[in-house]
Amino acid sequence: MSSTLPDPHLDQLFVQARTHNAWTSKPVTDDTIHALYDLLKWAPTAANSNPGRFVFVRSAEAKARLLKSVAPGNVDKVKAAPCCVIVAYDTEFHDLLPQLFPARDMRSGFVGKPELITETAKRNSALQGAYLILAARALGLDAGPMSGFDHVALDAEFFPDGRWKSNFLCNIGYGDAEKLFPRNPRLAFEDACRVL
Repeated sequence: MSSTLPDPHLDQLFVQARTHNAWTSKPVTDDTIHALYDLLKWAPTAANSNPGRFVFVRSAEAKARLLKSVAPGNVDKVKAAPCCVIVAYDTEFHDLLPQLFPARDMRSGFVGKPELITETAKRNSALQGAYLILAARALGLDAGPMSGFDHVALDAEFFPDGRWKSNFLCNIGYGDAEKLFPRNPRLAFEDACRVL
């Protein structure tokens, strides 16, 4: 990769992209969901561990189950979005490392180390959730990530065997730009960065 993306592409991914809370009625199709995953799966994770798991909640029945654990301030957002993604992680992701990292034995480094498993799974599934947002924007979708929900209740409802655990939620679809809030500021380089 040797070239910088043109400004319009950077605008779509970052500069002009917004967090959406209101949505049009345009659906997110199966083909779009597959294309979304087929993009985000190529982004890096530690030891190619890929612990992220994604549940695309679209049906009225699944939405009703999800809404039971969503914070009151997020209920209307989830109801209106054509799709809400549960970004989760697999607590047994390391069992797939022989397939995902065949060059070396990475699995044995996790066996019997639940704290390392959880730390690695949470961090890297969060990365994959961020890749989900960028992939969605690259495909012309908008995104609205949220952390306001009851993790325990959601996991009991959707992941009762305990293997997958929720990390955060992300609405995806085609946002209603007329209902965007004024854009909030960001920190300046001097406030957020150090070059040593």
